[in-house]
Formats: sequence, C-alpha cells, structure tokens
Amino acid sequence: MIKLAVCVSGGGTNLQAIIDAIDNGTITNAQIAVVISNNPGAYALERAKQHGIEGICISPKEFETRDAFNDAFLKKLDSYQVDLVVLAGFLVVIPPQMIANYRNRIINIHPSLIPSFCGTGYYGLKVHEGVLSRGVKVTGATVHFVDEGTDTGPIILQKAVEVQQGDTPEVLQRRVMEQAEWKIMPQAIDLIANGKVTVEDGRVVISE
Repeated sequence: MIKLAVCVSGGGTNLQAIIDAIDNGTITNAQIAVVISNNPGAYALERAKQHGIEGICISPKEFETRDAFNDAFLKKLDSYQVDLVVLAGFLVVIPPQMIANYRNRIINIHPSLIPSFCGTGYYGLKVHEGVLSRGVKVTGATVHFVDEGTDTGPIILQKAVEVQQGDTPEVLQRRVMEQAEWKIMPQAIDLIANGKVTVEDGRVVISE
C-alpha cells in the first residue's frame, strides 16, 4: 500500500476524483496520507476533512522568504513519509530540492496535450484560452512526472478531448476535466501504486 500526499490550491476537483477512485476500487494499493494546500481558503481542505483525511495549510505568506517557505514545506512533506506526491491544481513552484529528493515520485496533471499549450504562463483557464484562440480541434490532458522544467517531465498518460464549436474557456475546461483529467489521474496513480510505471532514458514505460 503506497501513501500519497495530494497538493492543491483551490476547489480540489481532481482530489475528489482521486478520493472517489480509491473508494470505488479504480485506484488500488494506495491511500491518501495528507492533503496539503498553500491556500487556507481552499475548498479542497474541506473535501479532505469530509473524508477523514488530514489536511494542512502551509502558505508562503507566513514566511519571510521563499527559501524559508520551501524548507518548511519540504520538512512537513517529509514527515509523512509518502511514496508519491500528487500535484492536483497546485499553483506553487516546486523547489529544486524537493524535485531532487522525490525524483520520479511527483506527478502533475496539466489540462492540455503536452507539448502543446504548456510551460510558463499556461495554467488554469489560460490553457483553454490558448487552445481556443489557436483554433485547434483536439485538446486534452496529460499526467507527467515533475522535473526541474515547467511541464517538461516524462509523460505518463494522455487523453484527447474534442474542441466543439461555440466553446468558451470555461465550458472547455469543464469538458477536459470530466473527460480526461478525472480519468487519467486516478489511472496513473493506480499504475504507479501497482509497480507498473518505470522511467527509462527520460521516457515512461508502462508494463502489463
């Protein structure tokens, strides 16, 4: 049984998808040890509480420097001795020391088909605004390991979603969440929890 830390900044819809997937058996061999937010008002913390999961807030605003926050964040995370860190809408830059300590043990969900519409500046609705302004016909979501770059780590899973005529960024965001994000994030966690994911030469290999 692997232990997860889920890091969130907002409503926690991806967190809810993970909780539901553990409850219904889509995710096996995994449990959430802690939910960590940088935002004291994040509804994700309420979701954790409702499901009997420990939820904590560590806000950069409580520290004089970013380095002090990074140190405190890493110490708190280390204290839970988790096997996998899941970034589920976590709008905080992950410190290099944490990436080094948890190499290929941090995963992130990004609401596009990487390498399209990703990298610095592409987050939240901005991703979907970019998709619509470019006029692409297919978008989607990507689960990837986190490395030192922005959305540059090894890709684990991707799922395509059709862009429809008349979509607004908000409508498209919801479709990508429902049809892709909430499906492939639990799927990726289940694969990792059952030892089916390895990284070779910077690429993910999934075994049967």
